[in-house]
Amino acid sequence: MGTDPKTRTRDCYWVSFHLSLLLLLGKQALAQIRYSIPEEVEVGAVVGNVAKDLGLDVASLTDRRLRVVAESKDAVFEVNQNNGALYVHRHIDREELCRGSGACLMELKVLVENPLEIHYVMVEITDVNDHSPIFPEREQIFEIAEHILPGKRFQLHTARDPDAGINSIRTYILSSNDHFEINIRQGDSGKIPFLVLKKPLDREQKSKHTLLVTAVDGGKPQKSGTLNVSIIVLDSNDNIPMFGQEIYQISIQENVPVGTSVFRMNATDPDEGSNKEIEYNLGKTLKKKVYDIFELDNLTGEIRVKGAVDYEENDIYELDIEASDKGTPPLTGECRVIIKIIDANDNPPEIEVTSLSNTVSEDVKPGTIISLITMRDKDSGVNGKIISHITNDVPFELKASYKENVYSVVTKAPLDREKVSQYEITIKATDCGEPPLSTFKTLNIQISDVNDNRPQFEQNPLRFYLVENNIAGAIIFSVSATDNDLDDNAAISYQIMREGSQNDIKSFLNINSDNGHISALKSFDFETLKTFQFQVVATDSGTPSLSSNVTVNVFILDQNDNAPVILYPVSSNGSAEGVEEIPRNVNAGHLVTKVRAYDADIGYNGWLLFSLQEVTDHSLFGLDRYTGQIRTLRSFTETDEAEHKLVILVKDNGNVSLSATATVIVRVVEPKEAFAASDVKSSAKDEEENNVTLYLMITLGSVSLLFVITIIVLIAMQCSKSSTDYTSKYLQETNYDGTLCHSIQYRSGDKRYMLVGPRMSIGSTIVPGSNANTLVLPDRRGTSEEVRG
Repeated sequence: MGTDPKTRTRDCYWVSFHLSLLLLLGKQALAQIRYSIPEEVEVGAVVGNVAKDLGLDVASLTDRRLRVVAESKDAVFEVNQNNGALYVHRHIDREELCRGSGACLMELKVLVENPLEIHYVMVEITDVNDHSPIFPEREQIFEIAEHILPGKRFQLHTARDPDAGINSIRTYILSSNDHFEINIRQGDSGKIPFLVLKKPLDREQKSKHTLLVTAVDGGKPQKSGTLNVSIIVLDSNDNIPMFGQEIYQISIQENVPVGTSVFRMNATDPDEGSNKEIEYNLGKTLKKKVYDIFELDNLTGEIRVKGAVDYEENDIYELDIEASDKGTPPLTGECRVIIKIIDANDNPPEIEVTSLSNTVSEDVKPGTIISLITMRDKDSGVNGKIISHITNDVPFELKASYKENVYSVVTKAPLDREKVSQYEITIKATDCGEPPLSTFKTLNIQISDVNDNRPQFEQNPLRFYLVENNIAGAIIFSVSATDNDLDDNAAISYQIMREGSQNDIKSFLNINSDNGHISALKSFDFETLKTFQFQVVATDSGTPSLSSNVTVNVFILDQNDNAPVILYPVSSNGSAEGVEEIPRNVNAGHLVTKVRAYDADIGYNGWLLFSLQEVTDHSLFGLDRYTGQIRTLRSFTETDEAEHKLVILVKDNGNVSLSATATVIVRVVEPKEAFAASDVKSSAKDEEENNVTLYLMITLGSVSLLFVITIIVLIAMQCSKSSTDYTSKYLQETNYDGTLCHSIQYRSGDKRYMLVGPRMSIGSTIVPGSNANTLVLPDRRGTSEEVRG
């Protein structure tokens, strides 16, 4: 079966099919027919009539179908359904179908239907002589020396013939000659021809013989193939090459350049031709070093320097030289060449580090030994005298010992790892030869750290700005120190110096000991706390540990977190409501009342603006947005209502503004009623206004005092940082008539400003964005660090 998967599947199918047929037929006897045809039969030729030979009625073939069960799609034989004849379906190649020289039999299975029968037909394909013997090569060459004795056998190429039986190769025939004959030996694969020398050769008479070998098969007519055989007679070599003397002695300098010719060999051979041509070679038993240093030209016999010649390694070399001719077989003559080496100063000094402490502590004392050095030179005399020193500028020096060429490397100055952490010490050793030779050796010395540096803060004191209402527990800022030491000596931990009472502000601060991040355990309120101070200690992990302190000044920045507070009107239950009664006969511009408000924030966050959020009649009342005064816009008419409700919105100027509202009920009364009511209200109103005025004066006084103290402290701190006199000035604003009560610093470009805000009072007007509240301060960022939290 074939190896193709489809072929295997098909074969398995037919085997299964045939077995099924056998089961159907049972014990029915199967007929078998045998035919014989030659392989050159043409396509379509009739092999035999299967129907007749099986005893079938040809006329009934229309009902009983005959077919050959083929082993492959490309069947060799087919059955004619009309007459039952078995014919050749494709060209027959016996050598392809049946490999080998035996009988070529093909067993066919013929299937007959209605009823189902299977018969076997055996077809024998007989061979015809359709192939000629073929040699693998057209020519074969032998080189035979003239001294070879008769009887010597030389195997010839074997011819191949695909035909079988009598049509295969029968014999080999050699062309007529005086010196050779052919001999045939039967082998497993056929007849093997040999060329046999029957008479000695003489090269001087004839140097080349040309023969023709013919392979003949047994077919009729016979077919043949030829092989050209060339015999080249080789000359005999009977003279040995000879040198002029058996031993040669020469001398060379050890510093001779590579490629220099040392000596030229000369040998002679009386033979002729190739037997006279001489080839030179180094002996096979020499030391390996000889082959590395010297080379021999095979044709000229010239000995040249191949590698470095070193007197200190070897001062004499012995070379065995062979001179071989090119005869067959070649003959060889020998001699010896002795090469003596003359010494020269070609070895630089050698520096050997016998002991080395490649890590040295930075606190070692001068004179400490860190390495022992040994120097040597293979040369002798002045060529071996060594002078050594350290070539680069390092805090180390060489000191000679009691023994010659032994030195120690010692420290000659204090070491500081923070300045230089590694040294490369270059040692130079020079001999006294001509020319002098030098050697360099570099020692890498690492300086190990000791804890001799304290942690350092970049600035002291540090200044941070923190916006109020920070998130409790969150990081508000961080401090950082550096230590020039290494590893544990530079590992810094931070802590806050906690001295004083438990209620001190430092008890609400926490610091991460690893990275210096400071978090607050409470939220700060600018209105309660403006600034505080504490100290941070940075400690390294060395032994013993070193530490340093830094003072941290924290300034709380205001945030718009206070809504305006209505001071007037205020009702008895505390709500911002009031009732005002005015005569009906008042003119336009009459002051009805004034809304008073207060904001605990400073700067823009404390500047208040008033607006009417709700009013019964927009044409009747007007509100001054800066003073909070409510005035009539026109006279009352008979149709106007007797009571009006005004809702006033008081809003600050923060980024996210906060507001409050006040409600004023305005009652319009007749003039007589107004005068009577005014006498009753005047005393209560005077008392109420006196109380409000007192509270307002206390508040404004406290804030003003705190503001003055803050300004004095800031100016004192600035003056203490620099000896240069700075001046401060307010930017002019003609429209400002308020009272100074709040301040906040900010920066713009290279200038620092202090915003000074007013406390709103009756009759005051502040225009937002004006310059009257700006105090220009000099910038001193060079002396302190400012960070906004």
